[in-house]
Amino acid sequence: METLIVRRVVGAPVEDVFDWCATSSNYTRSPFVLRARLARPGAGAPYGVGAVRLHTWTIGWFRERITAYNPPYEFDYTVERSFPAARHELGRMTFTEVDGGTEVVWTTRFEVPLPFGAAALTRVCAKPVIGRVFGSILDSADAALRGR
Repeated sequence: METLIVRRVVGAPVEDVFDWCATSSNYTRSPFVLRARLARPGAGAPYGVGAVRLHTWTIGWFRERITAYNPPYEFDYTVERSFPAARHELGRMTFTEVDGGTEVVWTTRFEVPLPFGAAALTRVCAKPVIGRVFGSILDSADAALRGR
């Protein structure tokens, strides 16, 4: 398994940044996200615990379930299904107020399942590509929220 961490400071209050990032339909503002929709609302909030999100990115398709929801500080998710297939242990976004806005830390732990070479393919190919997509989404959040 490989752990990927992407950090950005988004120039907006923590509540606004959390709401923007929890609402994954906003991810389509990134050129790498083609479609994102809420397939099933969560308990207590549309993107709360139990919510199912469907994403089509330029790199694949993902069905995610929200497993923890603590606004405006963090939420966790798991990828239940994907194409191409991947093993997924953790998806988490945390939000901390800092000078100039909100620090977002997006962490995921995953592996491309192959009979051999999985670790190398995950580290050399998948990790940098997923990191670029995550970074692009957070850059889109900053562009949408900064100075609002």
